[in-house]
Amino acid sequence: MNKKMVSLLTVSAMAISMMPLSVFAEEDLITVGYAQVGAESDWRTANTESFKSTFTEENGYKLIFDDAQQKQENQIKAIRSFIQQEVDYIVVAPVVETGWETVLQEAADAGIPVILSDRMMDLADDSLYTCWVGGNFTLEGETCGDWLAKYLEDNGRGEEEINIVTIQGTIGASAQIGRTEGFGNKLAEHENWKMLDMQSGEFTQAKGQEVMESFLKSYDDIDVVICENDNEAFGAIDAIKAAGKTCGPDGDIIVVSFDAVKAAFDSMIAGDLNATFECNPLHGPRVAEIIQKLEAGEEVEKIQYVDEAFFDTTMDLEAIQAERAY
Repeated sequence: MNKKMVSLLTVSAMAISMMPLSVFAEEDLITVGYAQVGAESDWRTANTESFKSTFTEENGYKLIFDDAQQKQENQIKAIRSFIQQEVDYIVVAPVVETGWETVLQEAADAGIPVILSDRMMDLADDSLYTCWVGGNFTLEGETCGDWLAKYLEDNGRGEEEINIVTIQGTIGASAQIGRTEGFGNKLAEHENWKMLDMQSGEFTQAKGQEVMESFLKSYDDIDVVICENDNEAFGAIDAIKAAGKTCGPDGDIIVVSFDAVKAAFDSMIAGDLNATFECNPLHGPRVAEIIQKLEAGEEVEKIQYVDEAFFDTTMDLEAIQAERAY
């Protein structure tokens, strides 16, 4: 065999040996379509990063990510696009709880499992989704109420009449529903607590500031503001200071919030925020674990809560913050 023929055969063999590897690598990837709510808060940013860093090609996945910009119609469009692309799994962090039956039925008809992350859906047929991963929002609200009761008692205000306002999250979102309900359960246990008003801050700092400005104009005596996420609290704190009032452990108004992002620790360390109640955003690894079990033909639990805690100004906040991933 001459050298030219040997060279041609060698090149051909190399090409053949290389092509299947890339093809198999692509075919072996598990394709996941993720319909995210948006990027309305620091918590949401950490949540998105958790998925993007978990569902990588190095880990055996192809992630198709869609930011719905807090619009349900955008999420429905994204889910239909995932179905058309024949993804292996669909993950949804629903903007609101209702209005999903039609598109989830389309996913079911296509044989694509749907995993819910963070927020829940209110469905007549729960078989339309495989499982849900997220925080126990009602428990978060109740924990907040228990913390406030102890805080007031420790500061000699247990029997005092306490005027409260709440800056709610996006109305209809699972976190809003659960946190409002949970704190409401504890409110009912204290006759001396009065809820003056509740308005939605849409989980954003700008809207949180706007709502707090409105509260301060409407009510002369506010003792506590419950903010249903940290970003709303940052806006509320700005509004309180702009009105010439103070907040935090040594201030006029007690401010508490939910999520426990790193910026909330900065706010507590600065003495502006009293406490924050964790909603763990790192769902990516848990969802990946679920997908691997489904790939292996295993059953998974329908409801899966992530581990959560709370933090206040009595703790070593700088040390805790330094160890946190969000």
